Amino acid sequence: MATKETGDIAAGRLQADQLACQFTDVAPLLEPGAAAIAASRCHYCYDAPCVNACPTQIDIPGFIRKIGNGNLKGAAVDILSANPLGGMCARVCPTEILCEGACVRNHQDEQPVAIGALQRHATDWAMARDLKLFTRAAETGRHVAVVGAGPAGLACAHRLALEGHRVTLFDAHPKAGGLNEYGIAAYKTVDEFAQREVDWLLSVGGIELKTGVALGRDVTLDALRQQHDAVFLAVGLAGVKALQIEGEALAGVENAVDFIARLRQSNDLSTLPVGRRVVVIGGGNTAIDAAVQSRKLGAESVSMVYRRGVDAMGATWAEQEFAQTQGVSIVLYAQPVRLLGDRKAVTGVEFERTREVDGRLAGTGERFTIAADVVLKAIGQTLVATGLDAEILTTDGARIEVNEERHTSLDNVWAGGDCAATGLDLTVQAVQDGKLAAASISGVFARTAKRAA
Repeated sequence: MATKETGDIAAGRLQADQLACQFTDVAPLLEPGAAAIAASRCHYCYDAPCVNACPTQIDIPGFIRKIGNGNLKGAAVDILSANPLGGMCARVCPTEILCEGACVRNHQDEQPVAIGALQRHATDWAMARDLKLFTRAAETGRHVAVVGAGPAGLACAHRLALEGHRVTLFDAHPKAGGLNEYGIAAYKTVDEFAQREVDWLLSVGGIELKTGVALGRDVTLDALRQQHDAVFLAVGLAGVKALQIEGEALAGVENAVDFIARLRQSNDLSTLPVGRRVVVIGGGNTAIDAAVQSRKLGAESVSMVYRRGVDAMGATWAEQEFAQTQGVSIVLYAQPVRLLGDRKAVTGVEFERTREVDGRLAGTGERFTIAADVVLKAIGQTLVATGLDAEILTTDGARIEVNEERHTSLDNVWAGGDCAATGLDLTVQAVQDGKLAAASISGVFARTAKRAA
């Protein structure tokens, strides 16, 4: 393929067989023998630290013991009872800083039990057999609207449906799944797993999915409150932060989340254009996913540039190491000053070296340039408050304010996931938010029924 000095963006940099190899499962399923060996390393701790480190509080020693005993169905029930998206979480959770990071084995032989791989072993086994592990309770007559079919919304809908409540699940996208479908690297979730997990979750019954429906455009919060007994908001963070520097409107500059979504929805990766030289600005998981996938599509050079040091990066040490093994160059302590262009297309990024002074970031005045055909912005996402009442937002308007039960200041309105001010922006935390909200909603229904009786 001919090399261009500028604007070198093209599809088909790799052959189809090369792309298939590049985008195979990054962490293949354990074989039964390997799973048995991995399970045998668990000490089945009392008051296990791995359980305390899991936001959804899965009984990790319990499900691992069942795997060791050959009871995969029981293991899957343990996992999915606590985390109905346990299959996806087994693929994308930063286990190195959660359950596996807390494993006592780290202090003995510096190698934790492979909790994530074992969780996937059990959940994939159950899903491959289309097992109906849960039975829905009798209809209660209650109807709940869940806005957003990402991890938080799906978890909330599943738990409410199990309790016998009827749920209408709304999502603005053509497919359910949220970030699991549109925002995670393709090599982490192959074979349409996100949609297969959604199908399994909805099979419990009592959940009606309506896609292509956006809050503030197609439905209003007031109408949902009037038509339903409760509303759960799980709208995520649909906005993207801008660099706010010269040249941001140049061709070849785009949001990393849009690049990832386009890749995830592509039926033929050989038709997906990628720059020969790619610069990714940011230090979180989105930046890692965009950078690695650019390399896997055939980019010649990919530089991921972050304004602070390694310890401040949102991506875990494992993600950083993986990116580097894939040929991504990580540049630290540098902030973008301007985007350079030629004939309206980006040609490079001018950066300024930074340093930390008393914990605050400061420019050093030293500048350098990295050539680029494509620049992907991954400096954070923001709440799009369209359709939301201002009174339920935090004082800075960045999130929805909720209490410990994920209840907002409005009667019968709850919120969770990335859109809510609840802590970690992780899939597993979003699932827990959905569970907590569902429990709170069911509790309100039960108290109301008791008073009426």
